[in-house]
Amino acid sequence: MFQISPETAADEYEVEMLFDLCFAPGRTALSSYRLRDGVRPVAELCLLLRDEGSLRAAIRYWPVRVAGQRCLLLGPIAVHPTAQGEGLGALLMHDSLGRARDLGWSRVMLVGDAPYYSRFGFARLEHVEMPPPTNPERVLGLELQNGAWAGVEGPVTQDIAPGGVI
Repeated sequence: MFQISPETAADEYEVEMLFDLCFAPGRTALSSYRLRDGVRPVAELCLLLRDEGSLRAAIRYWPVRVAGQRCLLLGPIAVHPTAQGEGLGALLMHDSLGRARDLGWSRVMLVGDAPYYSRFGFARLEHVEMPPPTNPERVLGLELQNGAWAGVEGPVTQDIAPGGVI
């Protein structure tokens, strides 16, 4: 029986181990990680999927800004190698995007493969610039509210509240 729940501080080590298992060494050197440095993730959207207590998948979201507009940066999302192809990543995507919409977020972006993420409604963001060396073809966005990406273009920056970390 699958259970989706918010990630807690007690889960962090296990989640980081899953990310290490699923992604190449040096994953934290990617440009998207520079946007996360010193910024707390959006806790309500960092979710785990467990099967009989065993961690099978995890997803995280981070606040960023594009042209001064708040946006969610999705990632990483990972499914344990023994559970890949079972639809668990899609289940987490749909659940977390629904929660984001319910929380009032209007736009989401990620860096990823368009053929995979297009099935969730993501499309290339032509005028949104991730820090280099990100391939612009991989910068994708999704509107959680109609027109949310209209006119929102420019560099992606950290979303740090006045006085420090969010």
